[in-house]
Amino acid sequence: MKTNIIYKGDCVEVLNKEISDKSIDLIFADPPYNLSGNGLKWEGNKTGGAWYMVNENWDKMTAPEYIAFTRKWLGSCHRVLKDNASIYISSTYHNLGEILLTLKQLGFKTNNIITWQKVNAMPNMTQRVFTHSSEFVIWAVKGKKWVFNYKELKLINPDKQKDGSLKQMRDVWPLPIVQGNERLKNGDNKAIHSTQKPEEMLKRIIIASSNKGDLVLDPFLGSGTTAVMAKRLGRKWIGIEVDPKYVKAAEKRIYV
Repeated sequence: MKTNIIYKGDCVEVLNKEISDKSIDLIFADPPYNLSGNGLKWEGNKTGGAWYMVNENWDKMTAPEYIAFTRKWLGSCHRVLKDNASIYISSTYHNLGEILLTLKQLGFKTNNIITWQKVNAMPNMTQRVFTHSSEFVIWAVKGKKWVFNYKELKLINPDKQKDGSLKQMRDVWPLPIVQGNERLKNGDNKAIHSTQKPEEMLKRIIIASSNKGDLVLDPFLGSGTTAVMAKRLGRKWIGIEVDPKYVKAAEKRIYV
């Protein structure tokens, strides 16, 4: 089985064809949230620059299609994970229920639901609901004796006790939406990938639930953050991505 490679294709097909049973130590997955379709945008925004709601073909499914899709890719992930391995899944309240139910049906144990507090969240446009300023990262495990590097997490935790000593990392992570030099952009200065995740998020996940030399897989590699951070932290990695433009952007970012 090849490692440190981006497989180009549908994640379920690649997982079933290319990835061996019980070979993966850690999975991070940022699947479609199934929110596209209305084309909302805010081009005149003065507080944080132009804003565009995700509106991609890969993010458009009926409710039954989305449930079936979730079952397929999570089932394939369950097969390739080792018996003490972890999976982290990015989500919002829109798809949290489907993912949690599917994890339970497959025999995973959910350990935490981490809240990503977006410290630079966009203002609410409708003025009819609370401003959406959070997403979630579900941490689930397959089997027992999972890896959790508690001491290493304390070392990288930016929060400290009142006396300056180390503090346990909690399940609320205040992190900004990716911006500045970290954000991948195309020629017209628009973000290449609409849901690029912060490097700091992947750093915490990889340190928490894998060791150096372990194999990390991302079935929806997108802009390549998982592979970049796995490489930086001394892990092997495998990425799967179906969209050629994202593959190109990830390869450029990873192989520098």
